[in-house]
Amino acid sequence: MGTKKICDNVLGAIGNTPVIRLNRLTKGCKAEILVKLEATNPGGSIKDRIAPFIIEDAEKKGLLQPGGTIVEATSGNTGIGLAMAAIVKGYKCIAVMSSKQSTDKVNTLKALGVEVVVTPAEVGPEDPRSYYSVAQRLA
Repeated sequence: MGTKKICDNVLGAIGNTPVIRLNRLTKGCKAEILVKLEATNPGGSIKDRIAPFIIEDAEKKGLLQPGGTIVEATSGNTGIGLAMAAIVKGYKCIAVMSSKQSTDKVNTLKALGVEVVVTPAEVGPEDPRSYYSVAQRLA
């Protein structure tokens, strides 16, 4: 067993996900198949990787001020990544989601302290009730 890395916060646990060789799929072949196990990121998704960069880019451009609020139209994974990064960086986070999203994603976001706004799923993106439109208004 190797030494376990202790992270200062959840952002330090993002990335460095394991690469796994799929031996059974290539049995009898000359091919080697490797997969990157992004589900081991803290939020369970590759989307965890982009969240800190989105926030840092907004900070550099002056779009996000200390103590500000991040508003994201999300189906879940990006919102979870942004929520974790927002907590560490001291931002409030609002996730706007359509009603077709899983209750697991909604509950995870709420557990992270995110304000979740649920919009009707049956409306098109141009409808003022769509999650895109609502997020744009809230931002």
